[in-house]
Amino acid sequence: MSAGKRAQNRAARERAILEAALVVYARDGYSGATMDAIAQAANLSKPTLYAYFATKDALFQAMMASKRDTMLAALDVPSEGGLVRTLHRFAWAYAETVMRPDMLSLARLVIAEAERQPDVGASYQQAGPDRLLGGLMTWMQAQRSDGLLCFDDAELAAQDFWGLILSAPRTQALYRPDALPGRNEIARYLHNGLAVFLKAYATDPDTALNALSACIAADQKTGGCDRLDGEASDAQGR
Repeated sequence: MSAGKRAQNRAARERAILEAALVVYARDGYSGATMDAIAQAANLSKPTLYAYFATKDALFQAMMASKRDTMLAALDVPSEGGLVRTLHRFAWAYAETVMRPDMLSLARLVIAEAERQPDVGASYQQAGPDRLLGGLMTWMQAQRSDGLLCFDDAELAAQDFWGLILSAPRTQALYRPDALPGRNEIARYLHNGLAVFLKAYATDPDTALNALSACIAADQKTGGCDRLDGEASDAQGR
């Protein structure tokens, strides 16, 4: 077997392990999850699992990192549609990750465990939200350097952004697993949050809001605006 094929097989197996780990962590919580249970869910022997991840914490960190990287990929793809399309794409990548029932279950269990075991909450926060925030801050600072966004504090700007787009429906979903919002309801919050953010932080709010309207219209027509394929928009989206 070629080295390239071996690398592909290893990457595929690692992805399967991470998905199995999410199932177990979302079901049992961090404290209740075991490497035995994860190995069983992944249809692997325990020694094989340990060949990929030496500890339960290392596996948890890798699982969180994989979800974080999926979201940040929306910022990394070259975008001919620019600022507004990229923000819209990231917003949907964020929503479609954190609003997954298994990710919501994991968050609930971590919250329940954090008071008794603060290290569990710290591990979750550091591996996922904190690093995602850092990536968003770095991207926003680049947009400020290009003259597209205006702010004094990148952390506050990034916190405002994801608070505006999803804080309310996600909070409701955490406490009402029996009443998760549908895509149209998420879109209502997400689009309103994007508009408020652009009014506050875009250097040319009118142009940015026009670009957002065009992006929303394209999304409603084809579902394409939130995918990772760029499409030309107007100038504020450079």
